[in-house]
Amino acid sequence: MFRPLLAAAVLALSAAPAGAEVVSRTTDSFTLRYAVAVEIAPDDIAPALAALPQWWDPAHTYSGSASNLSLDLTPGGCWCEKLPDGTAFDHGRTVSVGPDSFVFSAPFGPMRGKTTKAELTVTWPAANRGWTPTWMMVVEGPGIGAMADGVDAVMGAGYQRWLYYLEYGEAPAPSA
Repeated sequence: MFRPLLAAAVLALSAAPAGAEVVSRTTDSFTLRYAVAVEIAPDDIAPALAALPQWWDPAHTYSGSASNLSLDLTPGGCWCEKLPDGTAFDHGRTVSVGPDSFVFSAPFGPMRGKTTKAELTVTWPAANRGWTPTWMMVVEGPGIGAMADGVDAVMGAGYQRWLYYLEYGEAPAPSA
């Protein structure tokens, strides 16, 4: 694994403006895309994704603690958050699992109840010298395009933190 290469890629991504990953936007939809070619073992991708509590930023949870999150990567599985008082939030569901992809129905946080579609697709196509872990998020709903920049900021940070965990096997520092 080439950690300096990944670190440079993550730094380059984080230096980009928050809206840089908004591929398209209309009044009623937007598409986000995150992709960085890295040298990783593709067999590490699913376990790193499932280790959601290790890499998701606790600032982007209802409870303030990523340890309350879980992600079941089987079809119908929940991207969930359970609070100590027993309250549970269903942030998304695993829709399909392929040999090099996961698709989630994912109307996260403030998008819940405002979307007709909120689909996050995670793939890892082969690149020239490794793999390109990619997140593509397609969101549709009345007036939802106005949320593109905010969702991009959260999802872009999530993607960066996941790449860090994927490469280093440890949790990145929480955001300030």
